[in-house]
Amino acid sequence: MKVFQTVVEIQKYLLEINRLETNSVGFVPTMGALHAGHLSLVKAAKEKSKLTVSSVFVNPTQFNDIKDFERYPIQVDTDLEMLLQAGCDVVFVPSVDDIYPAGVQGKTDVDLGFLGRTLEAVQRPGHFEGVMQVVKRLLDIVQPDFLFLGQKDYQQCMVIARMIEHFHLPVTLEICPTLREPDGLAMSSRNQRLNPVERLSAVKLSKALFYIKEHIQQQTINDLVTTQLQVLSADELIKVEYLAVVDGKTLQSLSEYKNDIPTTVLIAAMVGQVRLIDNVIVTD
Repeated sequence: MKVFQTVVEIQKYLLEINRLETNSVGFVPTMGALHAGHLSLVKAAKEKSKLTVSSVFVNPTQFNDIKDFERYPIQVDTDLEMLLQAGCDVVFVPSVDDIYPAGVQGKTDVDLGFLGRTLEAVQRPGHFEGVMQVVKRLLDIVQPDFLFLGQKDYQQCMVIARMIEHFHLPVTLEICPTLREPDGLAMSSRNQRLNPVERLSAVKLSKALFYIKEHIQQQTINDLVTTQLQVLSADELIKVEYLAVVDGKTLQSLSEYKNDIPTTVLIAAMVGQVRLIDNVIVTD
């Protein structure tokens, strides 16, 4: 496994590799603190492409809360060992200066429409602008054929798809299923910050999602959401930001379930001091 820290080094290597062989490149961008969900993306990349590249970079521009950025777990040595074991070919571990040589102010100008005015965009102003900024920069550096993202960041995947379309980028977006712990909690780097009591509360988020999915044909969406919000609010450690049943293609709220409409249930909540998101696809 090759590890590079500068743009010049990784681009030189990738250019040499591509001139020597006709390689398809699969790219897995991460913010580190890796878990099995990230490694499943690496596995998918290895199956789809000849050269698998991953990045480990905690992007400051996508945090609307500086305290959240400062608390984000950093474990680069462990991450590199996990990527090595997963069979990743190339890892890019850049500095902020390498990613943003002209400073962090230049956001990516993409009109997200409704995507930029709902759910995560409301709760985290500026977040998606920062995400697009770093992903566009990384795609320009690596120039992959395939980009692998996890379904857990459902709205983010939609935002990146919109950005790819906007810039006519020659990359195929591959969205991979969410991996879960045995009790159903979606795997997340933020789970590391949960204490044992909070961890027990956190699993209630996915239980709410799956309850709605399992009962959506028997009860109204409003009744299901109301009931699950009551269940979650009964836990003093959980503060729900949103619990929504939406059209999976547009994120517009749904008032009734129809099996011919793509339907997704999404949730965001604070569990103690840790913000978690999750989603379940009902129909696609």
